[in-house]
Amino acid sequence: MKDKALVTFALAMALCVAMSAQEAKRGMKTQGKPAYPELAKRMNVAGAVKVEVLVAPNGSVKSAKALGGHPLLIEAALTAAKNSKFEPASEETKELITYNFSAGN
Repeated sequence: MKDKALVTFALAMALCVAMSAQEAKRGMKTQGKPAYPELAKRMNVAGAVKVEVLVAPNGSVKSAKALGGHPLLIEAALTAAKNSKFEPASEETKELITYNFSAGN
């Protein structure tokens, strides 16, 4: 019985933490626009690149790393992500930006 109560308490705490993390998402003031790489255009490479950024308290991007995407598109996405600006906050946060590249870009 005590184990059940402990598990229930742990699950409730995990849910509270998950909800806090979702609420902590910072607003983006400006999103950097990626330049579609010429080689990727010629090769008809398209797709999404996910970039995780570390945002300073003042809203500037301190660092960026690609979490997935076509190798020909990653550098353009990283450069654009580093030029993004977020709302100020009391501490550093990690945010996720997704860039979608298509033949129309």
